Amino acid sequence: MTDQATFGPSALMTPANLITIVRIALAPLAFWMILDETSSWPLFALWFVITVSDSVDGYLARKQGATRSGAFLDPLADKVLALGGLWAMVLAGRFWWFPVVLITIREIVISVFRSYWGRRGLAVPASKVAKFKTLLQFSAVGWVVWPWFTDLTWLADGFLWAAVAVSWISAIQYILAGSAATSTMTDDH
Repeated sequence: MTDQATFGPSALMTPANLITIVRIALAPLAFWMILDETSSWPLFALWFVITVSDSVDGYLARKQGATRSGAFLDPLADKVLALGGLWAMVLAGRFWWFPVVLITIREIVISVFRSYWGRRGLAVPASKVAKFKTLLQFSAVGWVVWPWFTDLTWLADGFLWAAVAVSWISAIQYILAGSAATSTMTDDH
């Protein structure tokens, strides 16, 4: 017998969800700090904590029970942090807008795609490639905010363009997986 708390799918205030909510709440502070001073040790520490804690909330969710609210909040937090961080870098004059627009379009297209099919009973879970995409997006910002690496513009820019490529590869995977699943659904009827 274990004394570890477990939560059912309808639970709302779980430790994993609390971490996710704190990540979302701290995001505007990180964006303001990026606009104020593109690189600093306090900003690096904050960015590190709010992006690495994504793994912590995922671990807790797997260990204590995944919830529907967590399934909504965690990808939302990732999108808020990734897109907000990237756009803050554009506004700060550090990233060129074009790759960030490409990433933003991908996020909108796939969010609409997943939402549309989710309302019809088809869940398209995040793939390993999509998780890697998020890591690349977080890292592109991370290399800039880290004072030791901020002047190595090629490093952050390389991660940004890698994020663009992996974003669209994962988008194609989602669309193919969704198309295959929907053709199976229509074949079963």
